[in-house]
Amino acid sequence: MRPHVSPGPPPPKDREGRRAHPHAVVGLCLECAGSPRLLRRARGGALGRHLHGRGRHPVVVAQLEPASVVIRALTAVGAGIAVAITGHTVVNLRALRTPRRDSTPRSERVSLLIPARNEQAHIEQTVRSALAQEGVDEFEVLVLDDGSTDATGEILASIDDPRLTIMTGGQGSLPPGWLGKPWACARLARRAEGSVLVFVDADVRLEPWAARAALAEMRAGSFALVAPYPRQVASSWLERLVQPLVTWSWASTLPLGWAERSHRPSLSAANGQFIAVDAGAYRSVGGHACVRGEIVEDVALMRAFKNAGHLTATVDGSSLAQCRMYEGAGQVADGYAKSLWSAFGGPAGSVAVNAILLTAYVVPPAAMFASRDRRTRALGFAGYAAGVSSRALVARRTGERVWPDAAAQPASILAFAALNAVSWSRHLRGTNSWKGRPV
Repeated sequence: MRPHVSPGPPPPKDREGRRAHPHAVVGLCLECAGSPRLLRRARGGALGRHLHGRGRHPVVVAQLEPASVVIRALTAVGAGIAVAITGHTVVNLRALRTPRRDSTPRSERVSLLIPARNEQAHIEQTVRSALAQEGVDEFEVLVLDDGSTDATGEILASIDDPRLTIMTGGQGSLPPGWLGKPWACARLARRAEGSVLVFVDADVRLEPWAARAALAEMRAGSFALVAPYPRQVASSWLERLVQPLVTWSWASTLPLGWAERSHRPSLSAANGQFIAVDAGAYRSVGGHACVRGEIVEDVALMRAFKNAGHLTATVDGSSLAQCRMYEGAGQVADGYAKSLWSAFGGPAGSVAVNAILLTAYVVPPAAMFASRDRRTRALGFAGYAAGVSSRALVARRTGERVWPDAAAQPASILAFAALNAVSWSRHLRGTNSWKGRPV
């Protein structure tokens, strides 16, 4: 035991004005089996003993393990991150644009472009919702049946509307360097005649005012690209854990006001389910040819627009469209496995992002339940409450299920981290595929 002695504060005076005997503060460090253990003042006790009178007072100490110090520090860091992100969420939601349903009718020609591959369960509803657009004087709907092997082609052929053009292709191999979806979108864009191109996934249901509202938002803000995020529909347990993170991730972390004014490509968030672009700007940046090999082609396209000096906006599209992105746990796993490995710029970025998420949203609730230290549990509760609040705020704003899903934020982050690991494993083994095509 190595004592460290330092002068203590002056002792109090007695009734006759005399000071008691001098005393000192003693710091103790006990080394046990080569591992230092810190001794601190016990709750309600004193380190040392009083020297007044003849009473003897033992040294009362409590042991503080180094592991406890580390856990408390890690919990404090995680809670701090969670609280900061929640604060940013509040600010962000105030800045988040919501296209208006009652926007002024537009006189521009709009082309709605829908790539479809094996979408027999959704394609008719998607196409009919596109044909039902209101408030746009002229519009066309182009659908590419991209080599479907199910009944997608037959369903499309049964829809009779002069504004609908059905294209076919995709039975053969893709051109070198191209992935399936960018190639399909590029072919659709070449046939389109509108001054505004609206790319819509084949499992998205548009509201009748969707195209008009997106176009109005684009022209009002002088944006060359607008990405309205549809409301994410989730039913199965894994969908409900993971899908809300799609919207929450950018709504809580991307500084929306700055992103709209900045040309920094890192400030990009887009969802290929629904993207509206100015046709001239789209062709000037090279169209989908400039993102031909990108797994996450939607974000890459927004980055290309920013690099070319165009303004872009990520907006709340929950009142314009909805999408059930994946159906069931199997599709969720396969869908995210194909793309998450490329989402954060490489292995280092994936490790960093997942480490931050786990520290902020898993460590605090784990400490809240597992720690025996009262202060650590309090920090854990603060971090957990902040994480749940952020999720709940975004869900409420975007029309998604709030409770009890928001309370499962730690489980959502764990599921997301697991999907990241699966994605990297499949990518490194070369087994990632989607709808019969390697990716």
